[in-house]
Amino acid sequence: MKHENSGRRSFITGLGAAVAAGAAAGGVAEAQTSPARFTAARHTQDDWLLQVPGKHRILIDAVTPKGAGEAVLYANNLYVTNKSAYQLEDKDLAIVIVMRHFATPFAFNDAAWAKYGKAMSAMLEFKDPKTKEAPSTNLYNVEGYGLALPNLGSTIESVTKRGAIIAICDLATHFAASQLAAAATGSSADAIYKDFTSNTVPSSRFVSAGVVAVTRAQEHGYSLIYAT
Repeated sequence: MKHENSGRRSFITGLGAAVAAGAAAGGVAEAQTSPARFTAARHTQDDWLLQVPGKHRILIDAVTPKGAGEAVLYANNLYVTNKSAYQLEDKDLAIVIVMRHFATPFAFNDAAWAKYGKAMSAMLEFKDPKTKEAPSTNLYNVEGYGLALPNLGSTIESVTKRGAIIAICDLATHFAASQLAAAATGSSADAIYKDFTSNTVPSSRFVSAGVVAVTRAQEHGYSLIYAT
């Protein structure tokens, strides 16, 4: 009986060792075949994202006329709250606002709106909340509207003076120019595009496409805020 129990214990011990060895071998095999951590490719066209100074990187993605105003408000809130709650200075925040899709025209200055405001108002279905007419200025760069507009009094100039960068979608700019030309504004798409690119808000730059800038920024460590 003692010999039988001893044999049984030897068998169980051997089986356990074999299972452990198999598990260890499986772990090694799994570790050897696991994919390497993904690292996005870098392109010189995106180097400007790395050159915006700051300890914290934030990108605000504006897509609609309402979103353009909200993006300005969010940028202001980031500066104010990081100052009051974290004692950070404006220079500590790298803030990029991407104006793309139907937010793009709000990256153009008053000269562009004075010339094309009526056509842009129709295209965007956006009117001056005070006059109920087409704007002749970029309303997100005008004080005095308060709660009547989604930027709640913050202006593009006020946030760009604090360091925010406006990234303008070139693809959407071409689209807007073609739409306005088709609306019989008396100008060609090329002429309107030239007007747009010559009349942008301060601290702005064009990017090939807003959607590309949004994705590249996240690959470069920017947190994303979506302004609808």
